[in-house]
Amino acid sequence: MEKLQLYSVSKSFKKKEVLRDVSFTLNKGEILGLFGRNGSGKSTLLKILFGTLKANEISLKLDGIPILPNEVIPKQIIAYLPQHHFLPKHLKVRDTIPLFHKTEATQDAIFYDPYIASMTHKPTGVLSLGELKYLEVLLLSYLPHPFIFMDEPFSMLEPLHKEKLKEFLLKLKATKGLLLTDHYYNDVLDISDKALLLKEGLSHPITTKQDLQQLDYVNHLSP
Repeated sequence: MEKLQLYSVSKSFKKKEVLRDVSFTLNKGEILGLFGRNGSGKSTLLKILFGTLKANEISLKLDGIPILPNEVIPKQIIAYLPQHHFLPKHLKVRDTIPLFHKTEATQDAIFYDPYIASMTHKPTGVLSLGELKYLEVLLLSYLPHPFIFMDEPFSMLEPLHKEKLKEFLLKLKATKGLLLTDHYYNDVLDISDKALLLKEGLSHPITTKQDLQQLDYVNHLSP
């Protein structure tokens, strides 16, 4: 089983300390939920782990072996789903798939997915938010990376699309380790095996919605 371990990451921007002491362990076969108010450092943490932002201090291990953040991308350890859509709007879905996957078997698996097959003739720019998010997640899920980090995967989705995405993520965790950060905390808690809240630069373990209430997170946001 592949295991990603983060120890005591810290990050400051000039005199502002954003992350002080954040740690977690993520195994393949798990979904880790990450919560925090705007400005708490969620996106900063994801960028550090993805290797696109340098931390002040960080210790990262894969299966107990130390790795550097700048090795994450070339060694294909973490795939990253950003909050904002990234697919070329003018390309049809069927022409977008080969941009990410070169083997015929993988292309066919995505092309003939029951939810994707009916939209392969459409440009990605005309897809609904739910269709587009599902396509993006599906494209990442077939990459070789053992871990996938997702920033706001449920944002702006209709209830039906949320449930479809949750169902897919629960199946996906059989072969991946997933980290989800989203303000729709109920959706994340529904499918997470464990969760953390970032507050004042520290990571706090979360097991229930009541934990979020005690840390003054739920009152800040609508359910």
